Amino acid sequence: MTMLKLFGTIFFCGLLSPSQEVLSGLSCAVSPGAMQKVLSDAVLQNGLLQQHLQGLVLPNIMGEGGLLNSPTSITGLHLVQVRLPKLSVVLLPGIGVQLSIAAKLELSGNCLVGLLSELIDILVDVNITANIKCTNFESGTVQVVIEDCLCILGAIKIKLLSGLLSLSVNEIVLKQLTATLPGLLCPVVDIVVNLVNIQLLGTLNAVIPVGTAGTIHYQLASLPFTSGSFLGLDLDGAVKQVGGSIIPHDSSPSALPPLLDKLLVLGLRQSFLNAVLSLLVQIPPQTFTCTPEVFSSAGNLQKAITTLLPTGCSACRGTSPLSVRLTLSGRPLILLEDNKATVELSVLIQVFVKRSDGPILNVLLLKADLSLNVHVSIAGGRLVLGLSLGSTSLSLESSDVGISNISNLKPHCSSLLAETLVPLINGPAGDPRVSWGEKDTKRSFWAEEEERPAQMEHQDQHYLLFFSKLHSRFLITFKTL
Repeated sequence: MTMLKLFGTIFFCGLLSPSQEVLSGLSCAVSPGAMQKVLSDAVLQNGLLQQHLQGLVLPNIMGEGGLLNSPTSITGLHLVQVRLPKLSVVLLPGIGVQLSIAAKLELSGNCLVGLLSELIDILVDVNITANIKCTNFESGTVQVVIEDCLCILGAIKIKLLSGLLSLSVNEIVLKQLTATLPGLLCPVVDIVVNLVNIQLLGTLNAVIPVGTAGTIHYQLASLPFTSGSFLGLDLDGAVKQVGGSIIPHDSSPSALPPLLDKLLVLGLRQSFLNAVLSLLVQIPPQTFTCTPEVFSSAGNLQKAITTLLPTGCSACRGTSPLSVRLTLSGRPLILLEDNKATVELSVLIQVFVKRSDGPILNVLLLKADLSLNVHVSIAGGRLVLGLSLGSTSLSLESSDVGISNISNLKPHCSSLLAETLVPLINGPAGDPRVSWGEKDTKRSFWAEEEERPAQMEHQDQHYLLFFSKLHSRFLITFKTL
């Protein structure tokens, strides 16, 4: 699940008042720098602006000029290339975003001065500034509107084949381009911005399959808003099980910390993470023979249980090896503290013997309350949570053979869970390409990771991942993109 892209793409929409700086559920604060990079990639790097300007044809230019004030006409003037385009973004608190595009337009056509006809090349500096705001929010979609589009022409360079008449037609060209270019360029910018809006909404409003367990539906929850320092996005994240039932989670408001020098802050509420965990961690009961091939301390566990069997228990002293059945009890619960997160999970451990004549003898039924340490990283555009066993609390539920003291079983049961259950949770959860039972953790949404400090570096990205006990949030802040 490319979570970073899902929460960081429709950056340029902003309308509501700057007083609305409290976001609910899943929330994101985006700096102008991050917005500028996303828009530059979409508008300039992907060639969208060049593509829609390519067919631009300008009206003929007529006037008196040239040598001896001969009649001058420039026809067939068209855009050849957009040179050195540069995009910048400024936030307009309570209004939206101001988008500026500076570029050099290379034009070419035919010039007739008196009886002399030749090719003409024109290089003109343009600066287009447009105020963008979002309106008409409905079901996760918004309409972008451009207001106050302004096109200012700068320096103009004219080149004629003869090189003799450039200065003589310069005034005519400047006057005519100043009158016609704004009316041609602003509609193109409007088209490009609306196309980008459609593209980015398509990545933000998404349905992510989670294997065969269900889906996560992301969409914009309300109109974005701008303050003086960031663009705020409020997002809905509906976690649905197969069949359409929604796993509820709290979406009450939560304030984000200041951006300071960061490009982006993303906040995920504890309740949303719990809903996702409930969907991801749906492991069917696991049954296996208690042997060293399954987990390393199997022999020690079997020996410890054997010493607990009552002396007169003839039924439980058969030659059949012990079998173990692990069953999840209830839903996992993630708990956030300052710069720390744990997952609480309960598991039933049934140790039994299947006798040759058919009946099963329940030697022990234990309940293990696990505290799992959460290790967080970002890899390949994914938020990666890896779990490792922290502590185990063991209690006796029942025993058909009269065992009552289980104090010496804790280390062996902890080894059992760490080697059999935890890899199952870490491996395939959340990856639709991996089914339960496979242990390829490299492709999974949840991957086992080594513990790292709060500040981490990943290739050319510098980011901080930390937990906040206040408002029960998980926060991601990015220094660079």
